[in-house]
Amino acid sequence: MCRKTVCELFAGVGGFRLGLEHASKDWKTVWFSQWEPGKKNQWAHDCYVKHFGDIDANTGIDISLVDKNQIPSHNLLVGGFPCQDYSVAHSLNGEKGIEGKKGVLWWQIRDTLLAKKTPFVLLENVDRLLKSPSKQRGRDFGIILACFAQLGYSVEWRVVNAADYGAAQRRRRTFIFAYSNTTNYAKPLMKREAKQIIESDGFFAKAFPISSVEAVSETQFDFSDLQKISDNFAFAFENSGFMSEGKISTAKITPKTENPIPLKNLVESNVAENFYLTESLEKFKYLKGAKKIERTAKTGFKYTFSEGPVAFPDSLDLPARTMLTSEATVNRSTHVIADPATNRLRLITPLEAERIQGFDDNWTDTGMPQKFRYFCMGNALVVPMIERMGKVLNRIFDEE
Repeated sequence: MCRKTVCELFAGVGGFRLGLEHASKDWKTVWFSQWEPGKKNQWAHDCYVKHFGDIDANTGIDISLVDKNQIPSHNLLVGGFPCQDYSVAHSLNGEKGIEGKKGVLWWQIRDTLLAKKTPFVLLENVDRLLKSPSKQRGRDFGIILACFAQLGYSVEWRVVNAADYGAAQRRRRTFIFAYSNTTNYAKPLMKREAKQIIESDGFFAKAFPISSVEAVSETQFDFSDLQKISDNFAFAFENSGFMSEGKISTAKITPKTENPIPLKNLVESNVAENFYLTESLEKFKYLKGAKKIERTAKTGFKYTFSEGPVAFPDSLDLPARTMLTSEATVNRSTHVIADPATNRLRLITPLEAERIQGFDDNWTDTGMPQKFRYFCMGNALVVPMIERMGKVLNRIFDEE
């Protein structure tokens, strides 16, 4: 059995770690990194440490300042990294090679893989990653795939709506599973048809079964020059796919859905008075309603801005909508529910936010201000989705 050692980058409050440990107690996190730029108080890092303990003085600093060679060796690298501009430029000092934009966290993942040669990688990003940027669709994900190809990895990906697989939130995220071509897992897959990997044999097919897959589109790319990929690459990525040795195979899949958890199974009754809407009620009605507004662009062009209504209040018979970091502020995306006991309209509580993401009750009740409890949950993973993938990883690691 391959020892299950993990490095968790951009760890937040520990969603990856919690999900993996729910899947098996054999997972051992040997290092993690969590740092929020521009914040005096590192609430997420402190929350992580309260639950799991600290490792060294570098877990709570800017990851770009960490010598990647000093990170302990590990078999699985995990992380939820932001969707940013991944374009590259020639290095300024005139040497051959490229430099990613400063502050773009993908390059910290790449640098870690260069230093540690991690055999398995599991990453999370927003669903729009596959189509960004708007002027060169697919370029950013193409750069990521090129980096993996250059380092000798094959890659599977899937866009997963957590509610399709029994969770309490309609949250769509792109998951990326990469593995060294030298692993026992990779060798047989590299000989199989892409449709077979996407449909039944691959990592995501086992974690998130599908009911159908459309025709697979396949294209061979030269991924040897990142600068050319950055300048010219564009591709119509579907919600599922596989890349090995520069050959991209992608297809639109339909999930084999499971019944989600409705909000009524999670919410409390008779919560504290400060969660009920009073002065903000009329503002919420306006924000969540349909509207058409005449606007004038900087060029003087007049146009009509329009948007449809959002459910108000949110139905307790459905899973939650996607939770954002702005949850509980006065805006269109904030959840508003009718309290089951009083029927009065109110915000969800921090504990309910944790349940929607699949965390243990009061996970973020560690001394951080209430607004940061919502912020941390808006940034977090849906823990049961990690647990599902963790169970598949258990079998993969047992065969290494």
